[in-house]
Amino acid sequence: MEPVYTPVIGAAVGLFKAMRWTVHVSGAHNIPLTGPAILASNHIGYLDFVVVGYGAREADRLVRFAAKQEVFEHSVAGPLMRGMKHLPVDRDGDAMAIMRLAKERLALGQVIGMFPEGTISRSFMPAQGKTGTARMALESGVPLIPTAVWGCQRLSTKAVTKNIERNIEIRVTFGPPIPYDQDDEPRDLSRRLMEKITGLVVALQEAYTQVPAGPEDSWWQPAHLGGSAPTPEEAEEMIRQERIERRRRRKAEREGGG
Repeated sequence: MEPVYTPVIGAAVGLFKAMRWTVHVSGAHNIPLTGPAILASNHIGYLDFVVVGYGAREADRLVRFAAKQEVFEHSVAGPLMRGMKHLPVDRDGDAMAIMRLAKERLALGQVIGMFPEGTISRSFMPAQGKTGTARMALESGVPLIPTAVWGCQRLSTKAVTKNIERNIEIRVTFGPPIPYDQDDEPRDLSRRLMEKITGLVVALQEAYTQVPAGPEDSWWQPAHLGGSAPTPEEAEEMIRQERIERRRRRKAEREGGG
């Protein structure tokens, strides 16, 4: 029984139809119909998990996503996230807590959704992944499915006003499971995973039929495609500065609390 997840999916499907957001799904046959799996996706916007979950419906699977703890503390989103049995990640807490929880869920046969980059890519191109997703797969021995989304950055993403434009094209694809041995190095598996995800993202970009309406609308297009999004190098520096600022705030909160 999924008293929260099922109606949330229904609401999402209804919203997509009302806004005429067309979601093209491919590769869903690569998702196991039963048993545990990890869907590892690029991260370009706040609705990526909705789109990945939407695509997984074609395999009749519900995806439990790892998301930052702050979302679970939100007065509205928190109860929904807990009700859908998603996994909280405390970025400044016990780094192994998410690993333990994910392994428990995988042992129950659930499908776990991960964003290996750990944060939204402002360049809209996959960045270097953290090794946590690879370690999770290696320790659990479950299928690791590279996943890619495109177009959903146009709806809601970092530092950009939410978009309620109709008729937006969205694409999601699931690649074949990445072959690995359980004695592989996590860093090597993570590298191969991100290479596969990047290939899937490029393929979605090439298949995408919509283009920016003009220079002012080119923000969602990557720099290498002529858009005004930051380059991967600029985006990486933004992430570095955000991490520094987050640590500064946490330190100030701890000292103030003491």
